[in-house]
Amino acid sequence: MDIRIVNIGEDKQEYIEIGCHKKDDNVNEIISFIKSRQGAVTGMKDERRYQLPVVDIFYIESVDDRTFIYLEKDCYESRKKLYEFESMLVSRSFARISKAVVINLMKIVSISPALNGRFSCKLTNGEEVIISRKYVPDIKERLRG
Repeated sequence: MDIRIVNIGEDKQEYIEIGCHKKDDNVNEIISFIKSRQGAVTGMKDERRYQLPVVDIFYIESVDDRTFIYLEKDCYESRKKLYEFESMLVSRSFARISKAVVINLMKIVSISPALNGRFSCKLTNGEEVIISRKYVPDIKERLRG
């Protein structure tokens, strides 16, 4: 497969073009990856609103009826509920790993067994989060695919 990159003027909209003999699983995977890299969500910090690129989100956690969005070094609050994020981001490599956490699968470095059938996942920023045993089979399947 040949890859070409063409520089275009600042006045033109960026685009991606895929040339293929047929639209198969490989092409669909490329399309899915590209779509997963787009978009942003709104987060609040110090009474200010920020647009947070989806690709920068490590995980989203619900604590005491409040929802927090964790990036590499920062944390923002959101008015959305965890289930809203889950349904909005499921097609973008995010998955629920516990009752209170939805994680960006692209930020996982390693997964190792923990106690009582749970697993611990280490993220690219060094943080570790626990995968509840109920969600382990789904996460294994998603990471295999």
